Amino acid sequence: MAMESMAVLNRNAASLMQKYKSHGATDVTGFGIMGHAENLAAAQINDVDLIIDRIPVIAGMHTKVEGMPDFKVTQGYSAETSGGIMTMVDASKAADFMAELEQEHGQKSWIIGQVVKGTKQAMIKEDVEVIEVNDSFILK
Repeated sequence: MAMESMAVLNRNAASLMQKYKSHGATDVTGFGIMGHAENLAAAQINDVDLIIDRIPVIAGMHTKVEGMPDFKVTQGYSAETSGGIMTMVDASKAADFMAELEQEHGQKSWIIGQVVKGTKQAMIKEDVEVIEVNDSFILK
């Protein structure tokens, strides 16, 4: 599943971001979801914060194993090789964006948080929900 995820380009989501008028986006790679959210928040024109309350993770990858390093998955700092696109779309358009991405390209997506008035910060809620993903792609 990890190899399949890394092999799918972000081109499909990027084309839909234009259609649905995304307000900003970043690919989630070497800085983890939190590092990229911090950069995205800091780059905004308006004073907003990005609040992450859900983190999609390949099933079992957030489990801590004795004797292995803590990759800080639930803190959002695990380095991703190809973690997909994080985009900011109006809440009223999010369901349509997600449905089209899955119907047209076989790619699932998740609402992971919200944009709120703030000070250009990003944060992960203390009680963040981990979404265990078992089947992220429907290859067509």
